[in-house]
Amino acid sequence: MRAALLLLLALAACAPPAIVPEVKTASVTADAETVAVKTSDDAADDPAIWRNAANPAASLIVGTDKQAGLYVYGLDGQVRHFLDAGRVNNVDLAETRDGVIVAASDRSDNDNAHIALFRLNTATARLEPIGRVPAGAGEAYGICLWATPGGDRKDTLTAFIVIKDGTIRQIELDAARGTGRLVRTLKLGTQSEGCVVDPRTALLYVAEEDVGIWRFDARPSGSTAGVKIAAIDKARLFDDVEGLAIAAEGQGHGGYLVASSQGDNAYALWRLSDERFVGRFRIVDGALGGTQETDGIEVITGDFGPAFPGGLMVAQDGENQPAQNFKLVGWDRVREALGLY
Repeated sequence: MRAALLLLLALAACAPPAIVPEVKTASVTADAETVAVKTSDDAADDPAIWRNAANPAASLIVGTDKQAGLYVYGLDGQVRHFLDAGRVNNVDLAETRDGVIVAASDRSDNDNAHIALFRLNTATARLEPIGRVPAGAGEAYGICLWATPGGDRKDTLTAFIVIKDGTIRQIELDAARGTGRLVRTLKLGTQSEGCVVDPRTALLYVAEEDVGIWRFDARPSGSTAGVKIAAIDKARLFDDVEGLAIAAEGQGHGGYLVASSQGDNAYALWRLSDERFVGRFRIVDGALGGTQETDGIEVITGDFGPAFPGGLMVAQDGENQPAQNFKLVGWDRVREALGLY
């Protein structure tokens, strides 16, 4: 019996790896693009979107130049403001009672992470510095925010800052004072960056670049154990996986998790309700250039005015010439290309 078991193990070790069927990849083209960042090398990285509910066409995009600072763009792609904020890598924003708070992972000091906090003045489209919050040892890489309504006109604003080695620190922020306190620490095994919180379900999703996508309970009292919901299989998802976004639709946990499959210049979607893979697409050349080697992405559903009535996706373009920029795509066109109706 033992000899037979050893033979089976030996045969299994020699067996070829399982073949994952090829997955069809749809195509869309960009509807608009931002002015390129001013730094000519690897610079543009991650966008965040503020939707102006009162006037959707006047919504704003915040994007990082990870060598120089933060840009604020209009939906026409023109620069409304640039702030010399240093080496900020990823960015996110949240609408709170203290205003629209913007947080960026600040890696000006590679040995000690910080969270750079700003207030977005939505009337002037300018960023107003609030302060820098220490976030522990290591190089700051990814960041995402989670705002939950509270009593006494006070929100709870939480940042998840992803350290380059896969450490994830959950920090409760006091945006009014520009301070924060460490709530708990999560950990992935290797280099990680992209993250996003679905506030409807209190779930945190984090991309481990050469492994896959993990789900965590975002609540401070929740388990610190992660669940891998998508692996890099060279069919649905390629390394390195970086940007993550939530395309929220309907009630409850409707919509999709969107990931930048940077290794093959594509984007992949999983349905949030059951974490089932539903398709992938590329942003290809059209009237404007396509995207390649995308780092950060953002998707916000809802009306953004005449140019983007069915929602907006913003994706970093790693090969735009003469310098990197961000491409804008109507989310309804992505849904149509993938048959998500």
